Amino acid sequence: YPDSSHVKTHSSAPLVRNVSGSDYVYSSAEQGGLGNSRPWFSFEELAKATNGFSAHNLLGEGGFGSVYRGCLPDGREIAVKQLKIGGGQGEREFKAEVEIISRIHHRHLVSLVGYCISENRRLLVYDYVPNNTLYYHLHGEGQPVLDWATRVKIAAGSARGLAYLHEDCHPRIIHRDIKSSNILLDNNFEARVSDFGLAKLALDANTHITTRVMGTFGYVAPEYASSGKLTEKSDVYSFGVVLLELITGRKPVDASQPLGDESLVEWARPLLSHALESEEFEGLVDPRLEKNFVDSEMLQLIGIAAACVRHSSAKRPRMGQVVRAFDGLATSDLTNGMRVGESEMFNSAQQSEEIRWFRRVAFGSQDFSTDFFSQGSSNG
Repeated sequence: YPDSSHVKTHSSAPLVRNVSGSDYVYSSAEQGGLGNSRPWFSFEELAKATNGFSAHNLLGEGGFGSVYRGCLPDGREIAVKQLKIGGGQGEREFKAEVEIISRIHHRHLVSLVGYCISENRRLLVYDYVPNNTLYYHLHGEGQPVLDWATRVKIAAGSARGLAYLHEDCHPRIIHRDIKSSNILLDNNFEARVSDFGLAKLALDANTHITTRVMGTFGYVAPEYASSGKLTEKSDVYSFGVVLLELITGRKPVDASQPLGDESLVEWARPLLSHALESEEFEGLVDPRLEKNFVDSEMLQLIGIAAACVRHSSAKRPRMGQVVRAFDGLATSDLTNGMRVGESEMFNSAQQSEEIRWFRRVAFGSQDFSTDFFSQGSSNG
């Protein structure tokens, strides 16, 4: 399995810096996309790689289909997603979407490496990411507690991957199903956002997509659930729910909680407000952390989460702004070995202003101008 701390590049594709804060490669049609590798697999090859799509190789099942672990003859490990039959998409449309998706390479996104069309079957072949999902590590029974630095690292990486989809892809991509089980982790706990290849493409930056609502209960933005109106801000809301999972350790929906507290967002709203006003986190933060976190960093993460789950989509930040806020959070990977809390960036006046900015957004302060959200990113 390749070292995910390095960017996988096609030989002729340029390496650039982007709004999402990481190196990435965007291969134009002329530079290859799937054309620089052998993209097409026969059904027989994938069946052999996955031991006949055996239950032993099954990694998981979701709304789009089942995912199997596989191994190619050259030893490369893959994840094969067998899409549910009956999607109604023709072969030409399927290939066109795959070609667009295949050009996207970013250290915080799971790369698509190939596909299979066999009669009415559609399969996608991805790089295998070995360390399960964020949902598994947060909520799986008997799992070690994720420490604070690791949680920040995962949140920041996920934000960068999502910001790239929203602001650096052409056409831009709205994920539609951001959730902790779609954030895969490698052995270094680097986040890799998955399933973006199954999202709808937003072709016109000045319009929204109205479509059949897709997504996962507990993560779906209110305007998307009620009207089917889909924008990047719908993903921002879902990302905010993931941040709340990281902060609180709770599931997005938990039927075992008292009546009225089943929804993580609704339960958290008054606690978020209290934390931002008082800078006291009792009752909100995951007790398994045993207060092993830096207060100033926790405050900023709470501010970001509160802003992302604002009921009004227009008042939520864009992912580019979220990434910029994360740039001040100190983790060993983001600050060249400094421990959490030692980042000079985080203690700078600029970062203090970021905290005040997100607090104003979270509270919906009347002196805050939502025009900021429509401005271009300053991270380019």
